[in-house]
Formats: sequence, C-alpha cells, structure tokens
Amino acid sequence: MMTTRCASACGQADFGWLQARYSFSFGHYFDPKLMGYASLRVLNQEILAPGAAFQPRSYPQVDVLNLVLQGEAEYRDSEGNHLIAREGEAMLLSTRPGVNYSEINISKDRPLTRMQLWLAACPERENPLLQKRELPQKTSVLIASPDGVDGSLQLRQQVWVHQVTLAPGEQHTVKLHGPRAYLQSIHGSLDVQASSAQQQPLSCGDGAFLSDEHHISLQARTPLRALVIDLPA
Repeated sequence: MMTTRCASACGQADFGWLQARYSFSFGHYFDPKLMGYASLRVLNQEILAPGAAFQPRSYPQVDVLNLVLQGEAEYRDSEGNHLIAREGEAMLLSTRPGVNYSEINISKDRPLTRMQLWLAACPERENPLLQKRELPQKTSVLIASPDGVDGSLQLRQQVWVHQVTLAPGEQHTVKLHGPRAYLQSIHGSLDVQASSAQQQPLSCGDGAFLSDEHHISLQARTPLRALVIDLPA
C-alpha cells in the first residue's frame, strides 16, 4: 500500500534565521496522527541563514542523520568532539544521554540547506559518535545501514537509507526489507510504482508512506534526487 504526503501539507516555519519544512510533528508543529513512521521519528528540510546556529541541546535516544544539500556546517558536542560536513556529504550523530550537541552554519555569506532524519536507536549498541561520508554522484547510494556495508554510515537500528539520483526518463528499483518504507523527493518530480499499488506521481518535496511492499520503482520526470528509507522495524 502507498499513501502520498504532499509538501504543501507539511508543517512550516520561518524564524528569519531558520526556514523549515516538517514531514512529522516537530517543535511548534503538532499532528497526533503524524508522530513519525516506525523508527523514523523526524524528517525535516531546513535552511539556516549565514552564520546562524542551533544552540547546544540534548536529544532522545536517536541517531541524527544530516544530508548537506548546500553550504557547510560544523557540529560539536559537550565532550569536545567536532566535525565539519559540506555540500555533497552526509554525517551521523550517535547521540547519548547527558551530552549536548550544537550546529552552526560556518559560512558568513551562504545559507546552509540540509535534510535531517531522526531514527530511533538501540541503546545497547555503541557506534562511533560522529561519522561522515561523501555522497557520490551515481544512480543509487546506500547512505546508512545497520552494519555500515559499502562504506555507509552505521546506524543503531535496522534501517537502510538510500539516495537515488536520476536524469529525466531514467528508472531505478530499490528492493525493500519490508514491511514499511518512506519515500521523500528532495528535488524533482517522479512516478512511483510499488509492487502492490497503482503508479503515483510525486512532485518536488512530496513524500509517500509504503507498507507491505517488496520493492519500489522510481521513474524521473525531471532531474531527481530522492530518499528511500527502508524501515522494517
């Protein structure tokens, strides 16, 4: 089954220094029917003004995955660890209780645009605190996985996060572990075909909930960059 989620229906925020779109309940945006999907708790697209920063804060038991779409960011924790992530890179915070984390757009003249995912983490697992990888320009990239296979970032949960990049007319199929997945268009429009659902069109910024599907096929109508978040748990 596939249920679409239009970008226009998402939560919005504009604080001047921060502009954001929230797929699920976050901050001031609250919808009791949209508190996340399986272990995917947060999916935000945010733009930070030049020099803007998120002040130190703690997190619940989650892995925080950031995809830098434009600009560069510096991440620090209260134990002295830090990492810089630039456009075309993904970074992962394996958050811990009692530790605060901050983020700053280190550019003084360019905005920072990024996608952020929160994924419920198993507290028994001990992963590297900060991880980073480049996202090569190819059709399919496994960004994050439970075992760090193929250079992916290692999650503390049974989740696989794929990036799919297609030219107009190109098609790609992603096999799913099932029974749930979430599709997000970062930019571009596409037609989506799931194994047991009718083909659906998605526009830029739209998403789709998938359940009980074995695979999902994406066909780009315009230059496309999309995420397929495979959520068996």
